[in-house]
Order: sequence, then C-alpha cells, then structure tokens
Amino acid sequence: MTNSSIGTLAEKSLHANLKTWLAQPGDQFEVKLGRFVIDIVRGEQLIEIQTRHLYAMKSKLARLLDNHPIHLYHPIPQSKWIVKETAVGEPISRRKSPKQGKMLDIFNELTRIPHLLPHPNLTLTVLLTHQEEVWRDDGQGSWRRGRQSLHDQRLLQVVGSHTFHGLADYLAVLPPNLPQPFTNKQLAKAVGCDTRLATRMSYTLKAMGLIEVVGKNGRSHLHQICYVS
Repeated sequence: MTNSSIGTLAEKSLHANLKTWLAQPGDQFEVKLGRFVIDIVRGEQLIEIQTRHLYAMKSKLARLLDNHPIHLYHPIPQSKWIVKETAVGEPISRRKSPKQGKMLDIFNELTRIPHLLPHPNLTLTVLLTHQEEVWRDDGQGSWRRGRQSLHDQRLLQVVGSHTFHGLADYLAVLPPNLPQPFTNKQLAKAVGCDTRLATRMSYTLKAMGLIEVVGKNGRSHLHQICYVS
C-alpha cells in the first residue's frame, strides 16, 4: 500500500518537517514494506529519517539493506533554541542553548551500528540544523528537568550536510595532519573535540576495520590506519 501525500502518523514535528524538506515530486510516503513502514520511497530507493538514536534503526536496516538501497538522514542541531511553555501550551520563555552541535557528533550514535555502516546499500547523511525544543511545565518529566517534559522538536532551518557512502568517506574524518600511529588524545586535538568523542570515533572506525591498535603509549592505545582503498 502506498501513499503519495505526506503523512505524519504519530511523528514529532521535527520528523515531519524533515520529511517535507526532503520531499520531491513522485515520492511516496509511509509505504508498508513487510513489517516495516518506510518514510519515503523514491523509485528503488528507501529514505529513512531518524531524529533520535540510530540504534533504533538496527533491526530495520539489517533486514532491508541486502535487498534495498537505503538513504538514512539524521539531524544534528548546530544551534538550538529552548522554548518553555505551561502545561497547556502557553508561552513562558525562549532562549538559545549554549550547546553547538557538529558533524562529528554523529559518532555518538555510530558506535551502536558500526557493522552496518560498510554495507554498499547504505548511505548516511548528517543534516546540520537550527532547531527548537519545546518543554512543557506539566509535572510529567524527570526531576532533573524540574518535572518538565519534552513536548516537541521543530526544524527551523537546514544549514549544512555531510554524506557518508562507503568506507573511504568514514576514514576521511581523520585529518591529514594526524600522526601515525595516534592516540585518542591526539585525535581529539586534531579534530577539535573532547577525548570522549574521539574515543567513540576510534571505536567505530576500528569496528569497521579501518584502523587497528598497534601498541600502547603509556596507558593509551596507539591506533593506525589499516584500510587501503
């Protein structure tokens, strides 16, 4: 069963906004394929939008990739505004979050699916966005959030993108000035991130067979590129 109009099912606004942003003439939306529902079908290509954790796509990708080319889109908020509302949606405040996302933040998600990334049918595009988060003071959230709950997320603008297709694209995140071999601390300095994210980058690339551990420098592992295109 296919649908040529853009449906929303039970989507948050961000997912629906991105679907509209990606839509092209001739696309079909919410197409049932076996036990799965595909966001967009464009000819032979399946297009999926995952606004939250990529590990939630693991089963779907594993079942479909062998027989279908899949283009997976994941947004990372380069800038984010926090909108606070009352329990019934009346505005309280709006402020810009100090946090700024970057493309490499995708590796916070890729650690859960490194075995799927080399599949020739998978293309991953990271979308850098400006977004709003709507928090409602409804007493239903965690105590850490003052019992406020995340009510919605909205797309304001897509400001950039980066696409991975094939092993070489993932290996290209390593800068040319990175020493060989290198530690996670050296990687963090070279790409401008903290050591925690650098560790996730090296873990993912190692799980994909692109780098390997070749020794230690004190307590730090030494990694080296082992993939030759």
